[in-house]
Amino acid sequence: MPVNVALFLSLGALALLGLWALPAQAKAQEDTQLRVGSKRFTESYILAEVIAQTAAPHLKEPPQLRQGLGNTAIVYEALRAGSIDVYAEYTGTIAQEILKRPAEGDVLTPAAMNAALAPLGLGVAVPLGFNDGYALAMRAADADRLQVRTLSDLARHRELKLGLSNEFIGRADGWKGLAARYGFGQTPTGLDHGLAYDALASRQIDVIDIYTTDAKIDHLGLRVLVDDRQYFPRYDAVLLYRLDLPQRLPPVWSALQKLEGRIDERAMIAMNARAELQGAGFDTIARDFLAGHTSDAPAASPVGARGFMAKLMGPDLGRLARQHLLLVVASVGLAILMAVPVGIAVFAHARWRTTVLGITGLLQTIPSLALLAVLISALGAIGTLPALIALTLYALLPIMRNTVTGLAEVPHGMQQAGMALGMGRMQNLRLVLLPLALPTLLAGVRTAATIAIGTATIAAFIGAGGFGERIVTGLALNDRALLVAGAVPAAAMAVLSELFFEVLGYLLVRRQARQRAVQE
Repeated sequence: MPVNVALFLSLGALALLGLWALPAQAKAQEDTQLRVGSKRFTESYILAEVIAQTAAPHLKEPPQLRQGLGNTAIVYEALRAGSIDVYAEYTGTIAQEILKRPAEGDVLTPAAMNAALAPLGLGVAVPLGFNDGYALAMRAADADRLQVRTLSDLARHRELKLGLSNEFIGRADGWKGLAARYGFGQTPTGLDHGLAYDALASRQIDVIDIYTTDAKIDHLGLRVLVDDRQYFPRYDAVLLYRLDLPQRLPPVWSALQKLEGRIDERAMIAMNARAELQGAGFDTIARDFLAGHTSDAPAASPVGARGFMAKLMGPDLGRLARQHLLLVVASVGLAILMAVPVGIAVFAHARWRTTVLGITGLLQTIPSLALLAVLISALGAIGTLPALIALTLYALLPIMRNTVTGLAEVPHGMQQAGMALGMGRMQNLRLVLLPLALPTLLAGVRTAATIAIGTATIAAFIGAGGFGERIVTGLALNDRALLVAGAVPAAAMAVLSELFFEVLGYLLVRRQARQRAVQE
């Protein structure tokens, strides 16, 4: 069998194997499964663990945790699609981001909120006992020096630089309405919430948006500015759930209802502090809270276990590596199966070639998170499937472009030689054109694999796992060691990929040299 055919069949088989091995999240879940989601910040991770551990004794199998799914839009879409059953949300967010009620409107009662959510198949219940509102904060020393105590005071100091989370800037109850209420003239810089505290401490910015239960407010000596015009609504923590959950899992729902009122603001701040300042694991924090341990109990793991090497070689390394590799192999394999035939079909037709390459090139310009959001909405699912589709689309261009280029670079005389020997068109393609074009085509696959390894880190934002899971959690905790512990294995995988293709290219050149020697 010619080497090119063997290569295509092998890579195609790898793609099919990857699809066959897709995690159980891509399959229909049994009715006995509980799926708990969270957003991408510390408190949400902890509350998801509290929910899961509360429910676990009443389930036949451990609950499935979908941590760090991103902002409200992604987690809400996952809930509506049935990819998760419940997550901790906040009343102000439900009213303004999900139900789209104007910020100036009346406060929704729980009954009114449930009446509005019922047509969506959702409900709200179990107020957890604390309010975690939005606020703006600045360094206390600067606030004292400038005599800034309220948001109205801040509006008079247009020289101050604002660094606000991207979600806050875009929210209906966020920056736009706040600026209109107070007459802010500043243009804020968009930052990840987990990085904003460092930027404030290093004096790169002067003001950030905070959650009122953030652990670093007192730790960094910040002044929370008074909302003197009462713009922000209350953000009482509640459970947002699918309406079928109480009927489907009655014992679980009864257990979750016992969480009502159990977490006050002091307890939530203490739990956030254990995660962000002491490095305790989310599961450990939740377990200690449910066991009734004091909020200032030390982390269960020793200090040494929080070092970089412990995080790099953590027990999740094998699982994350398998998930990351699966996404890369499956997406690149599928891209080969799609891009190579299309490249073969259009390479001899200039107009079609330009059109097809233009379309695949356009796909590369779509921001990855935007593409994922569109796919989640279109598919009604989160996790591996939308991540795999996005990665496959990004891998198409280098493979298709190099297929076309490789075929076009075959000397015209070689193309005519095959025909002169009586070969048919497909025979000439299989025995002459593709073998000669294979080094260029392989270079395209190599590029696609490198792109996929890097881009696959975004899969964690929608619950598809991979090394991006560490990066997402590191961002939430502002934990540089955990960030690097996610980036290093991904970089190592990219290096191994390069070595693989280097060896494959060397073997291909040697084989072709031997074939020429035999022919001579």
